[in-house]
Amino acid sequence: MIYFMKNYLLYLFIFSLLSSCIPSKKLTYFQGDPTGKSEVYKLNNEPYRMQVNDVLSIDIKAEDPKIVSLFMSSGGGGDLYFSGYTVDRNGNIRIPYIGELNVLGYTEKEIREKIENELGKYVKKVESVFVTVKLAGINFVITGEIGSPGTKNIEQNEVSIVDAIANAGDVTIYGDRENIVVVRKTIEGIKKIKINLLDIQVFESDNFYIKPNDVIYVAPLRQKTWGVGTTGLQTFTTIISVFTLGVTTYLLVKSI
Repeated sequence: MIYFMKNYLLYLFIFSLLSSCIPSKKLTYFQGDPTGKSEVYKLNNEPYRMQVNDVLSIDIKAEDPKIVSLFMSSGGGGDLYFSGYTVDRNGNIRIPYIGELNVLGYTEKEIREKIENELGKYVKKVESVFVTVKLAGINFVITGEIGSPGTKNIEQNEVSIVDAIANAGDVTIYGDRENIVVVRKTIEGIKKIKINLLDIQVFESDNFYIKPNDVIYVAPLRQKTWGVGTTGLQTFTTIISVFTLGVTTYLLVKSI
C-alpha cells in the first residue's frame, strides 16, 4: 500500500509539472530579433480620423483676447469632458458663433483648416489667429486577465498596445500574451484584431498603436481553466490536498 502511494504521488507530481506549469516562453515579451522594417510601418501609419464620441481639444490664440473669448467654449476648467468638444452621433461638434461643424472622418489638420476657414468670416486678418486642434487623449477599455481592468485615458496623441497594457497594470500570469484581442469600431464597421506580445515583430505591426475607443481583451491561458495552480509545485500541492481529503473521508467512512 505504501509503495503504491509513493508511486501514485510521484506520477501525480510528474503530471503536474508536464501539464500545469506555465512555461516562461508564454510569459516573456518581445521574443526574437527585429527585422528593421520600421520604414514600412511609417508608410502605413495614416493620421487618425475622428469618430463619434471622440473629444477634441481646440485652442485659439489671437492678439485680441476678445476674439478668442467669442469662439472658445466656456466652463469646465481643465476637465476636457466639460470644456472639450465631443463629436456627436451626427459627426458634428458645436463651436460658439460658428455653430455645427462636421468633423467625422477628418484628421486633426483638416479640422484645424476647417475652423480657420470659418473664422475668416468673422476675423479680418485670419492669419493673425493661431488654431490648435488635438485629440483629447486616447480613451480605451481593457478587460480580461489584466492587473487593472476598466476604462482608461492616456493623454497622448499616440498610444501603443504596450502603453495600454502597462497603464492597466500588465497582463496577469494567467493571461494569454500571445493572443491579445482588440475590437475596433471604424467607419467601415467592426474589426477584430489579434496581437502577439511575445513576438518582437509586434513593433512593426500596423496595429501596434491602438485607436480611441478600442476594446482590448486579454484571454486566459488554459492553465487557469484547470484551476490547479500556476506552477507544478502549486498544482501538486492542490492535488495532494484533494487526495488527502478523499483518503481521510474514505477511512472515516470505513471505520464506522
